[in-house]
Amino acid sequence: MPLPESGAIWPPRQHADIYREMRVDSAWYSGDRHRLATAYRGQQHRQDGRHRLWGRPRHPQSGRQDTRMHVPLPADLAATSADLLFSEPPVFTVTDAATQARLDEITEAGGIANTLLEAAEVGAALGGVFLRVTWDSALAPRPLLTAIHADNAAPEFQWGQLSAVTFWRELPGDSGTVWRHLERHEVGRIVHGLYQGTADNLGTRVPLTEHADTAGLADSLGPEGDSIPTGLDRLTAAYVPNIKPNRRHRGSPFGRSDYQSAHDLFDALDETWSSWLRDIRLGRARLIVPDGYLRNDGAGRGASFDADREIWQALAIPPGDSGGGITLSQFAIRVDEHERTAAAIMRQAVQLAGYSAQSFGMGDSTAATATEVTARERRSMITRDKKVRYWAPALADMLLVMLQIDRSLYTPALTPERPTITFGDSVSEDPQSVAQTLSLLQQAQAVSTDTKVRTLHPDWDDVAIAEEVERILTETGSAVPDPMQAGALV
Repeated sequence: MPLPESGAIWPPRQHADIYREMRVDSAWYSGDRHRLATAYRGQQHRQDGRHRLWGRPRHPQSGRQDTRMHVPLPADLAATSADLLFSEPPVFTVTDAATQARLDEITEAGGIANTLLEAAEVGAALGGVFLRVTWDSALAPRPLLTAIHADNAAPEFQWGQLSAVTFWRELPGDSGTVWRHLERHEVGRIVHGLYQGTADNLGTRVPLTEHADTAGLADSLGPEGDSIPTGLDRLTAAYVPNIKPNRRHRGSPFGRSDYQSAHDLFDALDETWSSWLRDIRLGRARLIVPDGYLRNDGAGRGASFDADREIWQALAIPPGDSGGGITLSQFAIRVDEHERTAAAIMRQAVQLAGYSAQSFGMGDSTAATATEVTARERRSMITRDKKVRYWAPALADMLLVMLQIDRSLYTPALTPERPTITFGDSVSEDPQSVAQTLSLLQQAQAVSTDTKVRTLHPDWDDVAIAEEVERILTETGSAVPDPMQAGALV
C-alpha cells in the first residue's frame, strides 16, 4: 500500500479513539499543568460526579492565581515500569562467536540499553511503543535501533501481527504551514514522503528536497523514486504492547497503558495535594490589630504595622472592650487527614497499574535481602514477567534485522542469527547481605574463593574472575607455590 494521497485527514481516522486516549495519557505523563487543562477542556466532571480538578475553567482576567498542584505519580509509574524491565541491561547471545562479537559491538556502541529504557517508559505511558531499525553510514558504521512513540505511528495489523506501519514527524516551518515527513515500513522496503499541510490535514505531497531535514534522503531512494529497498523478507519495525488486553478496546492489537482507568485517581490525588497546600497557605499566622497600632505612612501611602516594635502607647479604648489588643489568627493544617487520603489514593492507583506499593516507597523501608524484597513486591514482579513476554520476541526480531542490515552494508562475512535474550534481575542483592552470607560460608569452609568472586561480580567473565582470584590468593598468602620455582620447596 502506498503512502496516503494528498489532502488526507491526519492522523488517520480509523484509530481516532486510540489517539484521543493517548493524548490524555501523554498529558498525565508529561506532568505539564497546561497540557492537563487542555486535555480536559470541556470535561468538567469525573465519573464520581465531582468536579475534575483539571477540568475547571480558569479565567486569566480574574486575576486569581492558579494554585492547582500536580503530583507526578503517572511519570513515576512509567519510570518504575522501565526500571523493573531494563535497570539491569539484558544479555543477547548467539551461537556463532564472530556474530556474538559483532552483536556486542553493535549493542554497546549503539547504547541499546538506554534506548530500551526510554522505549519501556514511553510504552508504559502510551500503551505500547515501536522499535525501528535504521542506518546512516555518515553517522555510524552500524545499524541503529530507535524508539518511536505510539502517538506518532499509524500501524496496520493482520491477525494481531504488525504488517506495516507509517511513522510521522512534524518538521520546522512557518506558523501557517505544517510540514510532515512520513516514513512507511513495509516488508522489503521503506517508503518516504514529504507533505505540506495543516494541523489536521496532510495537504500536498512534495519532493523530499523541498525541506532541509529530508533532502538528504533523496540520494538514497531506489528505482521506484520514493522508497529504499531493504532486501529483507521482514519488517524493519516492530510493535511492543505494554500489556494486554486493552480493556477499553477488547480484541484490539494495541496494548493498554498503565494509566488506563486511573485518570480519576490521578485527578483526586492532585485535588488532595492542592487542598493540603491551600490549608498551608490559609494556616499562616496572621495578626489582627486595631487601627491605632498602625503607623500612617503619609498621604496616599496608607498605613503599616511594625511587628518588631516593642513599646506601644496606650489607646483610648473604653474599659472592658476586648478589641483593644493584638489577636493572633492561625488556622489548623489538616496534615494527617490529607496525608492518609493521598497515600490511599496512591496505593489504589499503583495497584490498578499492577504494581506493589513497596515499589514506590510505600511500606516497610527496613533493609532486606533480595528474596525478601521479591516477596514484598510479588505483584510488581508478576507484572514485570508479563511485560517481558511481550518484549522478548519483538526485541529479538529487531536484533536479527540489525544483523541482517549489518551484513548487507558493513560486515559481509557476518552470519546473522536471531539472538536469545536473557533479561537482567530486577532486584539487586544488598551488598551488606551478600558480604554477610559469604562471610558465614567462609567460616563454615563451605565456599571457594572462585565462588565468592563469582557471587560478588556476576557480570564478570571467566578471565576477569580468574585474575581476581589469583590476586586475592596472592595477597592473603593462600596461593599454592610453584614447585618449579627456586626456593618454593623446603
